Amino acid sequence: MKLKEFAKQLGLSPTTVSRALSGYPEVSEVTRARVVQEAVRLGYRPNVNAVRLKTGRVGAIGVVMGRAGEFHFAEFMAGMAERLITEDTDILVIPMANPEYDAEMQLYRRLAESQRVDAIIVHSPRPNDQRIALLHELGMPFLVHGRSDIDVPHPWLDIDNEGAVRRATSHLIDLGHTRIAMINGREGATYALHRDIGYRSALQSHGIEVDPQLIANGNFTDELGFRFARSFLEQPKRPTAFVAGSMMTALGIYRAARSLGLQIGSDVSVIAHDDVFPYLTADNMVPSLSATRSSMRAAGTRCADLVLQLLAGRSPTEIHELWPVELILRESTGPVRTPRT
Repeated sequence: MKLKEFAKQLGLSPTTVSRALSGYPEVSEVTRARVVQEAVRLGYRPNVNAVRLKTGRVGAIGVVMGRAGEFHFAEFMAGMAERLITEDTDILVIPMANPEYDAEMQLYRRLAESQRVDAIIVHSPRPNDQRIALLHELGMPFLVHGRSDIDVPHPWLDIDNEGAVRRATSHLIDLGHTRIAMINGREGATYALHRDIGYRSALQSHGIEVDPQLIANGNFTDELGFRFARSFLEQPKRPTAFVAGSMMTALGIYRAARSLGLQIGSDVSVIAHDDVFPYLTADNMVPSLSATRSSMRAAGTRCADLVLQLLAGRSPTEIHELWPVELILRESTGPVRTPRT
């Protein structure tokens, strides 16, 4: 079935149908949904080669995969795939074997100049992220998953990391905890800086002095969570609560506490950031884990949608989405009790 025949069956113009399938913002969501539904029902698929010749696009979005955060990356990619499956758009994953700054910049330049992708999604931005400046300079469409303070206009989607950690820390303080450790993400990443601000502001607003000996940064792994938590818990004046940057970090904290004969929820309270993994849920941990909740898969779906909107002509300066984060309390947090010696 050709485009004109398909449009005639819907009672729409070929231009409207084409724009609806391409995600143009001027087509209403109701019309777009109807066109997509009928395309599936009638088995209509646009001629990919014709579309690419007409639009100049190659039909792919580029995503660079770093060494850390494999679980988070997999969930994000699954969300992207769910959105792009009906869009004749592929995902080009580029592994970054060399974490050095110059090599990373060279990789992004090569990706932009190769014309193998129509747009790029930038992950884990830094406050003055030169990847953003480079892509802007090259005129390459891109979306930032996170935010940067760089003085370059850029579209972004982020969660309220500062508010989430402030709320989690404040809840622990309300339970009587004053020795609260935080195991944060990688130093230098904007999300980690925002979480640090939230943690410190919660303590300071309650008149509690920030103890640098209770703060650690690193990749979100069970092993690092265990090592950091164990070192904190072995201090003469140990923490009675933890704010963990991820579910994987929380697993390490659970192990460290148990290795010292401490019970989660009574001797030690834990709140983590929960990215809603299908294979590791806060409800199923023992005891169940209190968490600030935000779905990485949903973020991947929305990022893919926003990139399609960028490619359809939406202005990058219109795309600034900050998602609130929900705090869900379970069994891993409880009132402070006098530490056992």
